[in-house]
Amino acid sequence: MAAYRIDAADLSYTQLNQIIRARVAEGTKEIEIENVLGQRFIADGLKGDVRITIHGVPGGDLGMFMSGPTCIVHGNAEHAPGNTMDAGTIVIHGSAGDAVAHSMRGGKIFVRDDIGYRGGIHMKEYRSKRPCLVVGGSARAFLGEYMAGGLIIVLGLGTGPAISERGIGSGIHGGEIFVRGEVPPHLLGVGAKISPAGREEKERMAPLIGEFAGYFGLDGESLLSEEYVRIAPSSSRPFANKYVWE
Repeated sequence: MAAYRIDAADLSYTQLNQIIRARVAEGTKEIEIENVLGQRFIADGLKGDVRITIHGVPGGDLGMFMSGPTCIVHGNAEHAPGNTMDAGTIVIHGSAGDAVAHSMRGGKIFVRDDIGYRGGIHMKEYRSKRPCLVVGGSARAFLGEYMAGGLIIVLGLGTGPAISERGIGSGIHGGEIFVRGEVPPHLLGVGAKISPAGREEKERMAPLIGEFAGYFGLDGESLLSEEYVRIAPSSSRPFANKYVWE
């Protein structure tokens, strides 16, 4: 069945999302949206196996509370794609803004290029649900801040280092962050520790790196063969001494 096409050029975000929700309620499984320019909240709260292809730049909170659908973005994305996402997949053929995967609790996000500040802030996991964020380029400061679960991979495939700013894993108390190449220890935030990624860690990374490579036409085995570091919590209560006195 052909995809249902929407021209968003003259639509407000409210109008666009009303159309998307109506089509999903009617059972549409493929939606293609042209001329997207900053419309917010696309696919927010949607459930099921619908696939939404977006041409342009979606606004903030793409896929917020989403549980199941797939969103493919041919362009950049603004802030907080995947905010509190429960399940599904977001693939961005470009860069994304700040707070990517904010409070994400399930599903996967793949960003071909760079992300802004506070990527993966307060990601979490519960039982079998483990959210994943893979970034092909670089991440700005405070990656994984207050991270409570999940997995982040930063590949650093751009011209500069994967991460060059401070606060990595500041307040992290669950989950793990993998970075290709080296990370200077002074960039770590409070409560984070760093170690080389070994065979066991690479086994966890392999499916995600393979999926990332498939979306963007790269060699997954070659990427996996590189050296990575693992950033993880040094304690389950990184700020205990700030709030507890004995």
